[in-house]
Amino acid sequence: MAQQIKAIRGMNDILPENIHYWHRIEGTVRTLLGRYGYNEIRMPVIEKTELFKRSIGEVTDIVEKEMYTFDDRNGDSLTMRPEGTAGCVRAAIQNGLLHNQTQRLWYQGAMFRYERPQKGRYRQFHQIGVEVFGMDGPDIDAELILLSARLWRELGMESMVTLQLNSLGSADSRAAYRDKLTAYLGQRKEQLDEDSLRRLDSNPLRILDSKNPDMAELIANAPKLTEELDDESKQHFDALCRTLDAAGIKYEINPCLVRGLDYYSKTVFEWVTDLLGAQGTVCAGGRYDGLVTQLGGKESSAVGFAMGIERLAVMMQENGLGGDDHYPDAYLVQVGERAMQQGMIVAEKMRDALPGLRLITHCGGGSFKSQFKKADRSNAQFALILGDDEIDKGEIGIKPLRGGEQQLLTVDAAIEYLQQQI
Repeated sequence: MAQQIKAIRGMNDILPENIHYWHRIEGTVRTLLGRYGYNEIRMPVIEKTELFKRSIGEVTDIVEKEMYTFDDRNGDSLTMRPEGTAGCVRAAIQNGLLHNQTQRLWYQGAMFRYERPQKGRYRQFHQIGVEVFGMDGPDIDAELILLSARLWRELGMESMVTLQLNSLGSADSRAAYRDKLTAYLGQRKEQLDEDSLRRLDSNPLRILDSKNPDMAELIANAPKLTEELDDESKQHFDALCRTLDAAGIKYEINPCLVRGLDYYSKTVFEWVTDLLGAQGTVCAGGRYDGLVTQLGGKESSAVGFAMGIERLAVMMQENGLGGDDHYPDAYLVQVGERAMQQGMIVAEKMRDALPGLRLITHCGGGSFKSQFKKADRSNAQFALILGDDEIDKGEIGIKPLRGGEQQLLTVDAAIEYLQQQI
């Protein structure tokens, strides 16, 4: 026997028993974003490595340790995308979508990072991203947060997530804060862990995001970025908070919320949960006004967010939010050669008359008893029964599988009955 080939660690199969959670998330997002006027864009999975080095920053964990990078046959360095924003910005610039235009865009797809797999974090993971270009006011920041809040309500997850906000200010105010933070941490090097020591000179703001409990007091006593904000960033953030207050959106201001990517400025936000252990962020975003010019485009403000589908699917599954709308409405049991031939015709007639009908037609033969067991295991609402007797009478049996009496009806009457029941 040949040796079995298994999936790569951290790159998981999404099985039929779980895919309906994904369908519900993706379908809800697609409909909701359409209602808000956002248009879908699809980008390549593989981009030039330089795109991510220039956008994410060379001195980040993603670029230094987590990217899947390789040289192709021409010697070009290519990378499987670790996130979606850089590719979306590249596509918008390259295809002329930002020339004196505003854009509301969204995308979904697989991302890749080489890290230790754990609950809610995988080496191949899937994200839905939303990006807006050409709008620099706090109103569009508020729209993205209101949109995401509506998504949680429509998925039944509103009580499971909490909104955290912060402002990173302008590049100048952030540079001033960086100097102050570096001086504070530099005087306390003995309290820093290995990762923080490595980040001290290259990316000290990321130290504030450390999950090491031994550093919690050090971080809590560190200088606050809000104390260094420029007037424009303060006004922007205050206006955002006023809009959220007026809309009844609860939030926490988290001065340690800095995000892990270099291109953020001003507003940053995260929706977090305590249901996933250490991987508590389910949606994160903010402003990145300088990234378009950084990647070779004309100056354009930008803001967006991304959410992990795996994490949302786990939360839905563990909290019973999947529903039963993925189960079939009916299962057609057909016994005998005549029934097998006629059954296909009857099933197609029903599908023509009821376009939304989820109907499984039994194939492969088997006794009435075995077919009926399969009908019950399918979680269908009804078993449709067709045998020689039913064919001779021009009828079909309908048996409710969750309680109720079986009845014989003509096919037309059965269609009318199902239309009323499903």
